[in-house]
Amino acid sequence: MPIDNCVESLMPPPYAGPMPHEIDLADVGGLTGGDGLCVWPAQGAARAFASHDRRAVAVAGPALSRRDRMAVHGDPGALVPLVGAVLDEVGPTFRPLGDRHLIRALADGLPDVKIAGEFAWMERGRDGTELPDENGARWLDEADTPEIAALIDTGFPDSYARPDVPGVNRWSGIRDASGHLVAVAAEAWSAPTVGLLSGVAVHPSARGTGLGARICAFTVAEILADRGRCGLMVDDWNEPAQRVYRTLGFSFRPVAACAVTSNER
Repeated sequence: MPIDNCVESLMPPPYAGPMPHEIDLADVGGLTGGDGLCVWPAQGAARAFASHDRRAVAVAGPALSRRDRMAVHGDPGALVPLVGAVLDEVGPTFRPLGDRHLIRALADGLPDVKIAGEFAWMERGRDGTELPDENGARWLDEADTPEIAALIDTGFPDSYARPDVPGVNRWSGIRDASGHLVAVAAEAWSAPTVGLLSGVAVHPSARGTGLGARICAFTVAEILADRGRCGLMVDDWNEPAQRVYRTLGFSFRPVAACAVTSNER
């Protein structure tokens, strides 16, 4: 073997931290105080890790909302080496996601990691408050797929949730008096106890008529009935959507994501 290859084979991994302590997905809620942002990715083929002192937790969920995501929780001093070790274990495609001060600590403390975006996680559970009447919304069928895709293309072309994307479980919709589909929403990438609202779109000609609130009220009520909690991600700039979600009982939590720069795209 050439000497250069021998030297390369002995090089430490990029973050060279101690091996992370892997935990059961069922333990994530208890170690994070029931943090919905961490419980959400603890599903399917996900893997969860904790620092040896249990002061930090990272949950790596593949292909969630069209990205490999790693929800993080805990003390920054324990989290930085934990996430470095987990990235060595699961690979650099995973994007840490969590409270903004934690993501800034990761970007400052790990090489080749930088903040990729700031947005919000909004969440609500079964708290006894009633959601508004859905007023005409219903679950759609496979036969409605072409209409759903067309409405997403028109009303929300940047949506991560689309009918042909794995993990998008079901679509709700509202039709106008002529039978045209004018509003949709999806339940997608849901964990057993935390469902995700995604793909909310209203036809441009029908905006400002309350359809967004109506389709969300129906879909959220259904998710809560099935799973107990509902979460969503929303851009910082999208104040109209945030107002709708607040009226439906969602709390607002500023979060951020970071990425290994070689895998940013």
